Parts: sequence; C-alpha cells; structure tokens
Amino acid sequence: MGQQRLFQILELDGTLRDENIVINEKLAMEMYKLLVLNRIFDRKLVNMQRKGQIGTYASFEGQEASQVGSAMALLKQDWMFPTYRDHAAMLTFGYEMVKIIWYWMGRIEGCIPPDNRNILPPYVPIATQIPQAAGAAWASKYKNEGACSLAYFGDGATSEGDFHEGLNMASVFKVPVVYFCQNNGYAISVPFSRQTSSETIAQKAIAYNMDNVRVDGNDIFAVYITTKNALEAARSGKGPTLIEAITYRYGPHTTADDPCRYRSTEESESWRARDPILRLEAYLRRQGVLDQDVQEIVFREAERLVNDGIQYALTIPKPDPTIMFNNVLSQKPWNIQEQETDFNNFIQRHHYQ
Repeated sequence: MGQQRLFQILELDGTLRDENIVINEKLAMEMYKLLVLNRIFDRKLVNMQRKGQIGTYASFEGQEASQVGSAMALLKQDWMFPTYRDHAAMLTFGYEMVKIIWYWMGRIEGCIPPDNRNILPPYVPIATQIPQAAGAAWASKYKNEGACSLAYFGDGATSEGDFHEGLNMASVFKVPVVYFCQNNGYAISVPFSRQTSSETIAQKAIAYNMDNVRVDGNDIFAVYITTKNALEAARSGKGPTLIEAITYRYGPHTTADDPCRYRSTEESESWRARDPILRLEAYLRRQGVLDQDVQEIVFREAERLVNDGIQYALTIPKPDPTIMFNNVLSQKPWNIQEQETDFNNFIQRHHYQ
C-alpha cells in the first residue's frame, strides 16, 4: 500500500506551495506570537525542572505548530482532551499558564480547568482519552449542543486497545470528534517502524470507514486548515476524522530521558531545519509584516508573559501534606485513618511545616 500524500501549504523557505491560497496576515501574526510564546514557555519550564521547582517535565519544543494550529481551529464550546505534552494546545485554547505550571508542581490547583473552556486536565495514561473523547462527542450529539471533541495523542497510543475501541465507537455512531495524532517518530524510545507495520497512522482509520489525513505537523497553515475542515465536517454530521501530523520533538521524552541512546544527533539537527517558527518567520518576512524590530517586540512580550506567570506560580503557599489522605475514599477506613495519624505524628516529631 502506497503512502498517503502529506498535505502541505508552507515551504521551508516561507513560500506557499500553491500561489492561489490566500492567508489572512492578521491570523498568521497571531499564530507566530503563539508559537513564540509557547517555545519560550516550554524552555522556561525545562529550566524550572533543572532547578527543582517542578517535577519531571515533558517538553514539546518542535511540536508547537501541530498543537497551536489545531487548537486555533476549535470553537469556544468544543472539548479538548490533551496529553501531558500538549501544553501549547492548552494555552492556545485558554488554559491559564499559571495552572499549567502548578500542574507540574504537583498542585491540585493545576488540574482545575477554566470556567469558560471545556479542557480536560492532561492525560498521563496512554490512549485513555481516545474513547472518552468519543463519549463526550456522543453526549454533545445527543444533546444537540453543536460541540466537537478534539483528542490529542502520540504515535505510541495507536498501539493501545483504547485507540481502536475509541475509533470504532466514534465511527459507528458518527460522533463529532477529531483525533489528532502527533507522530513524532518515537513512542518514548521505540521508533515508529518498530511499533507498527503500518506505513502510516492515518491509514489505520480505513478499517473504521473514517476520514483520515496526513499533514505536515510543522506547517501551521496546513495544520490549521486540516483541523478546521475536520471539525466542520464533524460538526455537520459527517462523522469523525483521524489526523496524522508528522512532526518531531527536539528534546528528550521527558527530563528523565536521554534521547542520545536511541536517536542520532544528525537526525535531530535535520529536523531543526524544518522548524515551525523559522518557517513561519520566513513567510512573514516575505509578506513584509515581520522585521527585526517587530520580532524583538514579539519575543520581549512573550518573555514578559512567561516570567510573570512563573513568578506568580511560585508565590503559592506550600500545601498541607496531610491532604493526600483526602479524596481517596468517601469514608476513610481504619487503615487510612491509622496511616494519617502516624504521618501527623511524624510531621510533629520532625518539625515539618
């Protein structure tokens, strides 16, 4: 079976593959600002982890266009199902920056979604969000709410049973859901060629009679248009779509990982030549809407926003450690009560605050 065509709009040098395509320059600048903001945010959180201010962190640098472009296609009433690496998508759709930082600080405050957006907290178990997104979309269809679900996952998730169960349910009931797979080539350290014999992820949708698209995940224009079209189709009753976005994570799987053990420096550097921000910068310069002065303003403002968010996040008081005994069971059994008493005695003996 031959590989499906990869949908692209923007060349590496910033030119459009089709001169007849019209790009809204205001939208393009908004995309650029969001890409820059998220890259700075991601790098700052890596630094926070190195300083012990947050826990093990999953960087998304390199995948910004996939996340920002897809999230920008959502409507306010839609539902987002992100993974632990999809903070650029979350920020774009309205999840507060400070709450993302709190999430990585291990604070419950980071798991409380905003009141005006339907965003689930980041999923850590692999692929569990896929059938849940189908369920949410089914509920929306049943209630005639006009909302779609957008579920993110990586290439590794397509080897989980939940992936197939979710796609089957979504297709059978023609629910308004879009599945967005960021294929960055590795399921932690397992290369794509070792975890599936399929030539593409998109073609897995064929078994479920589901629309599918392969898109250049570093081309923000292509990602945005692909996702927008898929959401519009789902919203109009035409059923779900599986999108495979071909992209790459520059850094390790998490800050506890060493990617040098399973991929070459040459491979990583070759992907940096396809960087989504550099590609969009090249386009904006060609259009005359981005110069050195404007670029510096964009970066300074992004730096300010991220620094302000980090400073505010770090002001949160330390939590009471005894809360870990709450919200486990509705009624605390004797053994939990006993552990809580022992823990409180330990805290008092060692003068922990």
